[in-house]
Amino acid sequence: MNVFLNHPAETLILLFLIVTFLQSGVDKLIDWRGNLSFIKGHFKNSPLKNSVPLMLGIILIMEILASLLMIIYQIHTSELKEIAILGVMLSGLSLIFLLIGQRLAKDYAGAMTLAVYFIITIIGLVLLTY
Repeated sequence: MNVFLNHPAETLILLFLIVTFLQSGVDKLIDWRGNLSFIKGHFKNSPLKNSVPLMLGIILIMEILASLLMIIYQIHTSELKEIAILGVMLSGLSLIFLLIGQRLAKDYAGAMTLAVYFIITIIGLVLLTY
């Protein structure tokens, strides 16, 4: 409880990112075929169309790992800040990878919505590093 009282903004941002990326990763695990089918259709006219399963696997691993690193920080509170920073950095890299994919798929509206998540991620990174 001390970490929440002493660092409320960082804690809330980490919780937001944990929910976002853990839910996304778990959804990919539970419904791999559905996600793969959707993303294959999304990238059918892009240069990435033949790499969809590999890309989806990489994003899945990054999302789960980022979530776990941030959860470890939340459980151990405040002494493992570097672990939380790594989790937030992986979240940001995941978002950049997703942005690249959205742009190549010419889904500009989808790419634009990632900016909100990226801004929150950068704010979390700034708060954790200062």
